[in-house]
Amino acid sequence: MTSSTGPTAAPTAAPGSPRWPLPRGLIVLLALAAMVVVIGGLRAFAEILGPVFLALMLTVAVHPLMARLRRAGAPTWLAVAVTLLATFLIVLGLAAALALSVAQLATLLPTYQDRFAGLVQGLVAWLNGLGVGAEQVRTALDGVDFAALAGLLAGMLLGLAGAFSNLVFILAVLLFMGLDAASFPARMRAVGGSRPDVAVAFASFARGTRSYLLVSTVFGLIVAVLDGVALWWMGVPLAVLWGLLAFITNYIPNIGFIIGLVPPALLALLEGGPQLMLLVIVVYVIINFIIQSVIQPKYVGDAVDMSLTLTFLSLVIWAWIIGPLGALLAIPLTLLTKALLLDIDPHTRWMTSLVTMGAPADPRPEQAPPGPGTDVEAERSPGTPPVTGSPSPG
Repeated sequence: MTSSTGPTAAPTAAPGSPRWPLPRGLIVLLALAAMVVVIGGLRAFAEILGPVFLALMLTVAVHPLMARLRRAGAPTWLAVAVTLLATFLIVLGLAAALALSVAQLATLLPTYQDRFAGLVQGLVAWLNGLGVGAEQVRTALDGVDFAALAGLLAGMLLGLAGAFSNLVFILAVLLFMGLDAASFPARMRAVGGSRPDVAVAFASFARGTRSYLLVSTVFGLIVAVLDGVALWWMGVPLAVLWGLLAFITNYIPNIGFIIGLVPPALLALLEGGPQLMLLVIVVYVIINFIIQSVIQPKYVGDAVDMSLTLTFLSLVIWAWIIGPLGALLAIPLTLLTKALLLDIDPHTRWMTSLVTMGAPADPRPEQAPPGPGTDVEAERSPGTPPVTGSPSPG
């Protein structure tokens, strides 16, 4: 029996596994470095990218209207015009409602200055009754003044209104995107013929975005009506404004309820004292807990299939990158990022199971990329239907 003295053969990759030109650790480092550069660029152009992202999401949301009009026999120009008109009415209506609400709040707040002073005096007397010294009370209340409270109330509304500050630019981008959307199905059919994975990824993004916006809009309207009626019944001023705020903040995952609660609770404090503020908080918690924490997550999860951790991180990251619009569009922007980075490539699609709440990805190894002369149809994973129709929105 003889032993081999020659060099040991290098291990070979498993059949069908992708060949990486660089060590995977280095690829991860390069990807992280590229991500830092991209995020820095997004922050630098946030004032431009925010309205562009908003226009894109609105175009995706209303595109089925154009498709239905064309299937009903309407000429292309009429379908495009009706869709653009509907989109413009949505944007202009929200912008006008927010502007009017900010003006009403600015007019109303000065009338509560005396009541605020009375609340502070009552708080001082209550603390003195508990044995807290006057000097300690004065130190604790140094930073509490009416201007700070009014600034907090107005600042939250101005932050949302700032999302529509560049209204002319948003409408211009919507106009050109709406015109391009008429020919988008044909373009995606052309893409699907040669790059079916790309077409499927964008189709998945469009479906997920429309489903999420539909679910959030329906539940937002329900919450807005219930909150507005409850505030009107309790005698809190500007009940319609706070209902509108509850509707808008419903698009903000995880913390939207808190953002929508703070302004009416503070105004209830000025209007009726701590008892009314406590009543508003209790009513909001009951209504929003049942709808937003028990019922809505079931439908949102079915629409976007994102893990709770990813949902929260997407809110923090996108709000930090592009501001208030990032908070409102956190879920659709994350779906777009997922489509561009994971779903678009069969070799990265397995990572989808790490960021979703669905079943794990197929554990079988991905097939190697098609080489020269290889038919793309032959390389498609078993069970994946060919892209024969338009995967575009609508």
